[in-house]
Amino acid sequence: MQNKRVLIVDDSYMYQQLFSDVIDAVDGLEVVGIAANGKIALEKMAQLKPDLVTLDILMPEMDGIQTLMAMCKKWPSVRVIMVSCLTSEGSEAALDALALGACEYVNKPDAIHGIEGIRSELKVELLPKIFALCDIEDPQLRRRNTVAKIRDQHAESVRQKVASAGSESGNIDIVAIGVSTGGPDALAKVLSKLPADLGVPIVIVQHMPPQFTGKLAKRLNTVAALDVVEAKAGDKLVAGKVFIAPGDYHMVLHQLHSDVVIGLNQDAPENSCRPSVDPLFRSIPALFGSKCLGVILTGMGGDGLFGCEVLVKAGCPVIVQDEHTSVVWGMPRLVVEAGLALRQVPIELMADAIAQRVVGPARGYDPLAGNVAVHESMRRSGGAV
Repeated sequence: MQNKRVLIVDDSYMYQQLFSDVIDAVDGLEVVGIAANGKIALEKMAQLKPDLVTLDILMPEMDGIQTLMAMCKKWPSVRVIMVSCLTSEGSEAALDALALGACEYVNKPDAIHGIEGIRSELKVELLPKIFALCDIEDPQLRRRNTVAKIRDQHAESVRQKVASAGSESGNIDIVAIGVSTGGPDALAKVLSKLPADLGVPIVIVQHMPPQFTGKLAKRLNTVAALDVVEAKAGDKLVAGKVFIAPGDYHMVLHQLHSDVVIGLNQDAPENSCRPSVDPLFRSIPALFGSKCLGVILTGMGGDGLFGCEVLVKAGCPVIVQDEHTSVVWGMPRLVVEAGLALRQVPIELMADAIAQRVVGPARGYDPLAGNVAVHESMRRSGGAV
């Protein structure tokens, strides 16, 4: 198998060398070039033909955002990971980058940790994202046996529950979404198309650091007809409102008198994530029974797999984003391979799939009405919704 080619773009000689050493040490990866700023990187792109670029944000002459815009326009198939310091301004710039087409964002390790500390952090934070974007198996993620166990342990009962979950529409009281790599763009595409009168609350876990989730909620609120907020402890679930788990906190639901409210905690990370999808999904059936629609969108790793198993065993339908439109088909793929997914849906049709399940034909929702383009896309995808 041919090595995946990586271009490093950073104005710091020390970080250039550290990135190069860590990446080149991995079988299947090859650093084919280094550029000190965006202008030099663009000049090298045609010759080097990288599969992936690590791109600093703050650089002289041509910064990372300007470079990203040029790369996405001329080389849209190249995967880009933004690398910068997590300052207030940097997190805003990183969200700009994710909205413009970057696949991932990594916090540049602080030099105060020393050379070995930087190496260790790059191995933990950067390499798994490169593995996922380059479709290289991460030696730290061995989930095949887990998937097979879920699929086979209660195969018949799970199949029956998945089948029965697909038999009805219009019987959903809450939508729960889990998403990671590629999430900001995917969420914008879904939430911007959902109707304002959807009639149920939506709870979302997006893997992001604390500095990001509040700003992400504000940005999504500008494109959505629904009200999008970063969740706070004690928030009461109300129809038509979207709650995004804050970075570094697990989000769960619990009963308080006659209301369902949001709880936040800093229990140990699950699946190396906090927030994690699994705690949220596990908390739902006790409150909503089978009346939850679970949704897994693009993302690396396996977060959400066990949570989807809990939902399906409670009779809840689970739908996932399809491989073709996912930036990384990791989280959705494991749900599919475990036999837990009712449908695989292109991201462009996901809002329609959600609305159809929630509102249901009986209440007059027709996701295809007046939309020939959507109808044709559905026909080509085999009627995914």
